Amino acid sequence: MPPLDIPTYGIVSLGGVTVGLSLAAWDVSRWFASHKKRLALKALRDLAPFLLCMAYGALLILSAGGIIGAAADWSLWGTNTVGEVVLVYGVGGTSPDVTRTSQLALTPGGHAVVIIVTVVFAAVASRRGFRLDFVRGVLSGVSLGLASSIAGAVGYVLAPVVSTAGDYVAGLL
Repeated sequence: MPPLDIPTYGIVSLGGVTVGLSLAAWDVSRWFASHKKRLALKALRDLAPFLLCMAYGALLILSAGGIIGAAADWSLWGTNTVGEVVLVYGVGGTSPDVTRTSQLALTPGGHAVVIIVTVVFAAVASRRGFRLDFVRGVLSGVSLGLASSIAGAVGYVLAPVVSTAGDYVAGLL
């Protein structure tokens, strides 16, 4: 077996994307299995918390730094490591770098939105207690936020929207 080549911070490997997509597949398949008889628009509300947590995770990995950005980087490193171990030792594959070439960055208003969303996330989590589906959603978003493929599309969409909204509300535009 080849030695593991664990990527550094801010870089997502195929292993990290595999973990992110696996976490998303877990929740979406469980949601689908429990709603296949009544698959309607109302059934999507049960999937909404996971999707919102996934979007929040993608915003976290787009943060420039600080404590929250460091926690997201550490989480990305963990998902890259787990994914690489599974790919290399589980199926004998490799785990190349799949980070997008053009980095998205949040503006100061976008960073303010990340802080506000973090407060909302903490308030909801403290009210409902520790929920593993929230953790899976955030880790999935962190793992997919920097990917160059369709898996990373959430970062392309969220970064400009959140930055523009934050700058507009804060009066920076």
